Amino acid sequence: MREWEKNIRKVIPYVPGDQPKEQQMIKLNTNENPYPPAPGVKKALANMDPQALRKYPDPAASVLVQALADRYGLKKEQVFVGVGSDDVIAMAFLTFFNSKKPVLFPDVTYSFYKVWAGLFGVPYETPALEGNFSISAEDYVRENGGIIFPNPNAPTGLLMPLDQVEYIVKRNQDSVVIVDEAYIDFGGESAVKLIHNYPNLLVVQTFSKSRSMAGMRIGYAMGQERLIQALNDVKYSYNSYTMNLPSLILGTEAVKDEEYFQSTIHKIKKTRQEAKDKLRKLGFSFPDSQANFIFATHPKADAAALYEALRKARIFVRYFNEPRLSQYLRITVGTDEEMEALYVFLKEYLQN
Repeated sequence: MREWEKNIRKVIPYVPGDQPKEQQMIKLNTNENPYPPAPGVKKALANMDPQALRKYPDPAASVLVQALADRYGLKKEQVFVGVGSDDVIAMAFLTFFNSKKPVLFPDVTYSFYKVWAGLFGVPYETPALEGNFSISAEDYVRENGGIIFPNPNAPTGLLMPLDQVEYIVKRNQDSVVIVDEAYIDFGGESAVKLIHNYPNLLVVQTFSKSRSMAGMRIGYAMGQERLIQALNDVKYSYNSYTMNLPSLILGTEAVKDEEYFQSTIHKIKKTRQEAKDKLRKLGFSFPDSQANFIFATHPKADAAALYEALRKARIFVRYFNEPRLSQYLRITVGTDEEMEALYVFLKEYLQN
């Protein structure tokens, strides 16, 4: 080992889902929205002045921050934006989780939490999910240096009712509680309505799922002014220009079109319910997902083998070769046509 290699930070990196580039594939593995962004996004993209790219973007991301504040009934001082919710949550780890006490998050959850904890040297503990994959709010009523959990959870899709979310926030007012709501638009009540009552609550959302803009990398956090100011202080000490100009312009247009947003959500929820019904008829079981995916298992089909068979058929789903998860596949809700092709394949596969 060279001398300089001894000083390299050792981390176990996050493993993202495959991004295959095959022709005529069905991509149901990374929870992207199968529908295009709002029409105003396409129009704004066509009208964008390339000359504007010569200059640095607004470091305060004012136009997007204001659009989000208006949409959620908040002040602009209560909104923080970043390069996808991953960037926002990483910034939150760096800003708020500096105690010697362990941060708490579920043992089965978004696997990036462990990566950030390792990267930033944050101690953590992982309370186990219940046998039905639900989060027990009581497990988070103990000494800690912060709490984070997705709602709905990933990869299970299970939703924690808002009163249980509030139970956790209310009983941990000496630490920051982050509710990661990447999938909240597909079911359930957002914890945003609790922000005014709890100065320790930070709610994080993203444009990658419900707003069909994963390629633009836009995420945001909402909380009381003190939390948002702290995030901005760290951002300006790290990278002032986090949001590029196209993301600011196109993200703002996406927020403006509430009617299109709601219509897209309705289509995905309708397809999700149909998928639950058809998968059950094929013998699959799964938690009652309120996200844009279904976490399914079959008593007669090995998940790893089924995953590989689907890949060969150019149908991509997500497989987790981990304890408690190795017999499940996470299936993103696609278009009706994509899902129908999946059902046809599964029916034939299970009959053989």
